[in-house]
Amino acid sequence: MVAITAAKAAVLTGGGRVELAAVELPQPGPFEVRLRLQGSGVCASNLPVWEGRRWFDYPLAPGAPGHEGWGVIDALGEEVVDFSIGERVAALSYNAYAEYDVAASNALVRLPSELGDKPFPGEPLGCAMNIFSRSDIHADQRVAVIGAGFLGALLTELAARAGANVIAVSRRPFALEMAREKGAQAVVQLTDDVAYTARQVNALTQGECCDRVIEVTGHQLALEVATDVIGVRGRLVIAGYHQDGLRHIDMQKWNWKGLDVINAHERDPGQYIEGIRQAIIAVEQGRLNPLPLYTHSFGLGELDGAFELMRKRPEGFIKALVTP
Repeated sequence: MVAITAAKAAVLTGGGRVELAAVELPQPGPFEVRLRLQGSGVCASNLPVWEGRRWFDYPLAPGAPGHEGWGVIDALGEEVVDFSIGERVAALSYNAYAEYDVAASNALVRLPSELGDKPFPGEPLGCAMNIFSRSDIHADQRVAVIGAGFLGALLTELAARAGANVIAVSRRPFALEMAREKGAQAVVQLTDDVAYTARQVNALTQGECCDRVIEVTGHQLALEVATDVIGVRGRLVIAGYHQDGLRHIDMQKWNWKGLDVINAHERDPGQYIEGIRQAIIAVEQGRLNPLPLYTHSFGLGELDGAFELMRKRPEGFIKALVTP
C-alpha cells in the first residue's frame, strides 16, 4: 500500500476567493488524532472571513476556519488511548475545509452506528443544545425565535418538542415554512419596521408578550424586535453572532421589564463537547432531526459556491455542507 503524504485543503485568500491547495498530510501530536474528514458544515460566522476584512491575515491556514467537521480517525498520537483508528467521530477542530484535519482527543465525540453515514456537523448541533439549555424553556411558554436559519430551525424544533408555543420570525418565506415543519405554531415575517413586526408577534400572544425570546440573527434589528416582544421578567437569549460593530439597546425597556439577558455563546471547549453529546442523544431520541436542513452540498473545490449561496440566501437554502 502506498502511504498518503499529501492532501487537499481549501485556502481562503481574502476578497471572496478560495484556492484548493495540495498540503502535507497533517500529523497528530501526542494527544491528538488525525481525521479523514467526511464533511464539514459551512458556518455563517465564516462569511465575513471569506468576504475579507482588514483585521484578518490572509491567506488563512489551509482548511481554516472550518470548524464543523466530522469523519473517521485514521491516525493516533502516541498518548491517545481512548480512541481507535476507524472510529467515526464529530470533532471540534479548526481546519476542516480539507480532506484531513487533526483534533485533540478530548475534542471528539463518537458517532453511534445508529446514525449510519449521515452527516453530523457536531459544533452547530452542540451550539443548539447549549443555547436551548440556557434558554430554560418549558411546556406552554410563549417562545419567539427570531431568525429561522439552521440554528433557529433547530431551536424551534427543540422548543416545540418541549411543549412550548413557538413563534418563528424570519425575513424569508422558505425559512418560515421550514420553521412550521419544525413545529412553530405561528410565523411572522421580519420587516425593517420594528414596531410593525413586534405588533404582529404580540398580537399572537394577546398582548402578553413572550416568556422567552431567542435572537439568532446577529443583527441590530432583531435585538430591537426582541426587546419589544419579550415580556416582563422574560428571558432574552442572544444566540446570534454580532461581529460587525457595536450594538445599541433600549436599556430603559430592559430595566422596566426586569429581563434576564443571556449571552448564549460558549467559549469553553468542554461545554461544546457536552453540547455535541447532547445533540447525539436528542437525534437518537427523535427530539432533533437536522437532516431536512442540510439543503445544499458542495465539493471541497466548490467552497466558493457555498459561501456565495450563503451570502445570497435564496429560497430553498438553509445549510450548506462541504465534502472532500
